[in-house]
Amino acid sequence: MASATKVTTTRQAKPGKLPAEVPLGLPIDPPLAPALPNLYSGTSGWAYPTWKPGFYPATLPQKQFLPFYASRMNTVEVNYTFRTLPTQKILQTWLASTPPGFRFSFKAPQRITHFNRLRDSESILEQFLASIEPARNQGKMALILFQLPPNFKADLDRLNTFLLLPQIQTHNIAFEFRHDSWFTQTIYDRLSASNASLCVAESDDLATPEVHPSSHLACFRLRRNGGYQPSEIAAFAERFRRLAKTREVYAYFKHEDEPTGALNATALLKVGKR
Repeated sequence: MASATKVTTTRQAKPGKLPAEVPLGLPIDPPLAPALPNLYSGTSGWAYPTWKPGFYPATLPQKQFLPFYASRMNTVEVNYTFRTLPTQKILQTWLASTPPGFRFSFKAPQRITHFNRLRDSESILEQFLASIEPARNQGKMALILFQLPPNFKADLDRLNTFLLLPQIQTHNIAFEFRHDSWFTQTIYDRLSASNASLCVAESDDLATPEVHPSSHLACFRLRRNGGYQPSEIAAFAERFRRLAKTREVYAYFKHEDEPTGALNATALLKVGKR
């Protein structure tokens, strides 16, 4: 195992290195080496002080969490946007804290998915997309996740109307369905017609069938309580390696009080490049 090193002065963020603002002299593990092309692994969020010292160094200030995170993982799922749209200042801070090649996925606002249930959402959708457009302009956009509530049963007409909205035609989008009625070939075919991804979600309560209707995108949310064992991470890596030959693969582990998800995500990237 490589020994811990100390960060020396760095003027510009590069892939696999910490940006300059990380405190000098801070002991850290060596940064992540370049991952397998098309394989992106991370967690749902990063601002968790309880990840010290298992993931974040004990002395790391919270404002440096994202730069440190981005030196170990190459994507993050932003749940912040589920309830609040980011200001340009906030978004630019996130973008400046991450190296080239890092990708952000954004959860769509609850007003679209939970309150309006995909209906009458053109205005909030436009506002949401405008708020995250700088990420796309900088090549740091992964996908937009539309997570539907568990009591939202399949409605093909409503899904079809939403997928035809012009605002989302040029975005990578994924749907996380949490009611069994959505898992039908008719729904998969409709997603495929728009090149939209079915988010393959695994939790203690529900497992999404592994179907990939998008030709260029695969999304996984691995949410089982307690995380995953090394043998399971190795099995994920083998599956994702095969998928990554033809599409971008995004895998997001659950955030918990313990840094289990972050450690699982970094392990996946290490195993995946072997």
